[in-house]
Amino acid sequence: MCVEEKRRIAALWLPHWPVERLHRTHKRTGGEVSVPEMPLALAVPGQGGVRVTARNRAAAAAGIVPGQLVPDAMTLCPTLDLRTADFAADRAMLTQLALWCGRYTPWTAVDPVGIGEEPDGLLLDISGCDHLFGGEMALVADLRRQLRGLGLTVRVAVASTPGAAWALTRFGEAPAFILPPGEEATALERLPVAALRLADATVDGLMRLGLKRVGNLYDKPRAPIAARFGSEVALRLDEALGFAREPISPLRPPAPFRARGIFAEGLTRTEDIEEAVRLLAGELCRLLARERQGARQLELTLFRADGEVTRLFAGTAAASHDALHLARLFREKLAQAGDDFDAGFGIEAAMLAATTTDSLAPAQDSFGAEGASTEALMQIIDRLGARLGHDRVVRLEPRASHIPERAVASVPALKGAAPAMRGWKAQVEEQMAAALTGRLARPLRLLARPEPVEAVAEVPEGPPRIFRWRRVTHRVTRAEGPERIAPEWWRPGSRRTRDYYRVEDAEGRRFWLYRDGLYLRDTEGPRWYLHGVFE
Repeated sequence: MCVEEKRRIAALWLPHWPVERLHRTHKRTGGEVSVPEMPLALAVPGQGGVRVTARNRAAAAAGIVPGQLVPDAMTLCPTLDLRTADFAADRAMLTQLALWCGRYTPWTAVDPVGIGEEPDGLLLDISGCDHLFGGEMALVADLRRQLRGLGLTVRVAVASTPGAAWALTRFGEAPAFILPPGEEATALERLPVAALRLADATVDGLMRLGLKRVGNLYDKPRAPIAARFGSEVALRLDEALGFAREPISPLRPPAPFRARGIFAEGLTRTEDIEEAVRLLAGELCRLLARERQGARQLELTLFRADGEVTRLFAGTAAASHDALHLARLFREKLAQAGDDFDAGFGIEAAMLAATTTDSLAPAQDSFGAEGASTEALMQIIDRLGARLGHDRVVRLEPRASHIPERAVASVPALKGAAPAMRGWKAQVEEQMAAALTGRLARPLRLLARPEPVEAVAEVPEGPPRIFRWRRVTHRVTRAEGPERIAPEWWRPGSRRTRDYYRVEDAEGRRFWLYRDGLYLRDTEGPRWYLHGVFE
C-alpha cells in the first residue's frame, strides 16, 4: 500500500441537501415552510417532461424517487407538495457550508462528485487537526452534532484517501465511520462498484460482466478492462486504495500562520469578541515572531452558531507582529460595522490568519525617537485604513513633471514597502521644518485648482504690486521670483509658460501666484492665478 499515513480525509454526505437547504432558506427569510411530515419534492424540466430531483423522507416513503416524472409522482402521492429546484442556490449554500467547516480545518472543499448530477457533499482534509478536538472520533462527533443543530442530515466517514471516505459515506452501513490507515482494501471489498465514483454507463457495463463488487476488480487483469471502459476504472480504484494520489483543491488557500479558538458559549457582545480577537492576536504573533515574520494582510473569520460565516480583513503599512496593534485594527473594523454587525445566535469559533507576511529580522531598539515615531506613523495609517478603508488613506508620491499640479499623485498609503514609507516621512518632516523657518520654495498644500486673480504689476514682466483675490485686495510688500516653468509640449492642454512668484502682503500673509503666458509671445494676454498659500 502507498497510502500516506499522515493524510486523513473526512467526507461528508448530505443525502437530503436540496430539501433541507430549502427549509433553511425559508426559515431565514421568513418564507413559507412546509411541515416535515408532509411529502415534499423538488422538480425541474427534463427529458420527457418535468422530473423529480429530490424529495424528503415522507415523499420517499410514499414511493417518490429522483428522476421520476411528476405526473407519476402525483399519482403515487396526490398530496405531494411540489417545488421548483434551485441548483444555483444549492451550490451557493453548500459552498458557504464548506467555509463554515473551516472551523475544523482550513482545507475544505465542495465534493465535485455527487450521487446525482449536482454536488451534495464536502471533503475536509483533517490531517494534523484532529488533536485540537481530542481525536478523530471527537471531531466527527462534534461535526455531526453541529450539523444536526443546523437541521441537516449528514453521514461522515474518515479515511486516508478521498475515494475511500466518499465510498464509505454513501455505501457504508454506519452514519459515522472512521477507517484506520491501511485498511482501505478490506473496507471497500464488499461495496458495489458504484462506490468507485464511476459513470453510470461504466457501472452497468461492469455489472453485466459480473464485476458487481469492488473486490471483484482486485485480481482482474487491467488491460481488458481498460480496453473496454477506458482508464477511469483503474484510476478510481488506485485513488481509493491509495496507489494514486488524489489532490483536493481547497476553496481558499490555507494561511501559513493562523490561530483559532472555540468558545464554550456563543459570543454576542462586541466587547467579548474584541477580547477573543486580542487573545488570538497574541497567539498568532507568537507564531510570527518564532519564524521572524510580520503580518501584512490579516483575515478574521467568525463562525456563527447558525452556520453563517463572517469575515473581516485588515492590512498593515509595514510587517508587524505587535499583538496589541493587530487586535486594535479589528476593533476599528467592528466599530465601523456598528449595528450592521450581526453575531446571530453567537460566535462559536474564530480564526485569525496572516494571509500575507514579510520577513521581519530582529532590529536593535532605537536610542532616539526616530524609530518609535516611524512605527507610530505606520500604526496610525493602519488604524485609519481599518476604519475608513485603505483606499481613502492616501499619501503624495512624486511624479516626473515640473507642473506643480502634476508633480505629485495621490496613492494609497499602504502602497510600497516600509522603506518607501520612511523616505516619505523624512520628506514630510524636512518640508515641515523648512516651512517653520520660512525656507520653503513652494506651499505645502496647493489649491484644488488655480484660482484667477486681478493683478497689477509695475512692469509687464515683473511681479505684481497689488492683486485682488476672493473680493479682498492685497498690497504686495515683498516678492521673490520668477520661477519659470515651460509647458510640457508632449501633453494635451495649455501651451503657455508660467512665471511663479512668492509674495508677501502688508499684513505678512504669503501667497504663491503665477502669470500664465508671456507678453509679445502668446496671442492672448497673460493672466494671473493664485496657486497656493504659505501657512
